[in-house]
Amino acid sequence: MNSYGSFPGARPRRLRTTPAMRRMVAETRLHPADLILPAFVREGITEPVPIQAMPGVVQHTRDTLRKAAVEALEAGVSGIMLFGVPDDAKKDGAGTAGTDPDGILQVAIRDVKAEVGDELVIMSDLCLDEFTDHGHCGVLDAEGRVDNDATLERYAEMAQVQADAGVHVVGPSGMMDGQVGVVRDALDTIGKEDVSILAYTAKYSSAFYGPFREAVGSSLKGDRKTYQQDPANLRESMRELALDLEEGADMVMVKPAGPYLDVLAKVADSVDVPVAAYQISGEYSMVEAAAEKGWIDRDKAILETLTGIRRAGAQMILTYWATEAARNLSAGRG
Repeated sequence: MNSYGSFPGARPRRLRTTPAMRRMVAETRLHPADLILPAFVREGITEPVPIQAMPGVVQHTRDTLRKAAVEALEAGVSGIMLFGVPDDAKKDGAGTAGTDPDGILQVAIRDVKAEVGDELVIMSDLCLDEFTDHGHCGVLDAEGRVDNDATLERYAEMAQVQADAGVHVVGPSGMMDGQVGVVRDALDTIGKEDVSILAYTAKYSSAFYGPFREAVGSSLKGDRKTYQQDPANLRESMRELALDLEEGADMVMVKPAGPYLDVLAKVADSVDVPVAAYQISGEYSMVEAAAEKGWIDRDKAILETLTGIRRAGAQMILTYWATEAARNLSAGRG
């Protein structure tokens, strides 16, 4: 008893006294099923290629991709998001390797589908940036600007070949106006009504994409500020959200995750469809780099970042730590 009698009468610390107590009253819980693994598959390699800017992440061969998919499934991860990395010689202005039925991404979809069937949700990046020689997410007009409507025609073709390869979910990520509606129509036209669309609703022009450019062998010249969102804007994201839902999005996403938790929370509070967030390459690399220098506890930092994203409202989290984090959660180390 102190000099103030029974003060303080409210003692929230009572609910923090032991690990068991903290676990019992936790408001946010991570589960392996919340996680989706982004994975890169590169054409023409016989061994995985480490991504220098993303320690622990590789460009997969077709065989190691299949293994990674099985490992994710066994860990309890819900899905895998595939990115294709073609030979540089196959890149062109229209990104034709992205719509080639035998292109690396379509081959990878078929490989993973043959390995895990419907037990793991197979997702594919629906964008041209990996396949264009200029590195932009669409085709360019005569003045070198990304041509929105011409790009939509390419996205429609891309959606169809990915669906024919067996993908469960397509992720149109280029931030072209009208992309969700065009992709929905393209899928329905070929009888692929069951293929879902994960709309990249709020994809910001971010400095945190840097390591990803190495991961996909980007040929980008310039920047993407004319089509990706300005980091200063929130209301714009809500307008994009309304448009994506009107066009038929089955799920919506905020990308990046960590720097945009306010956007994520507002989106999650506003919709009745599943909400995803993508913990992108720069977010991953910062933690790995700081941990390598001994500045932070790596495992605790990973869990804390994922918990924060989940707490903000994401039901699904794309993260390069998906398989590792799922294993730790299943082992009770979360």
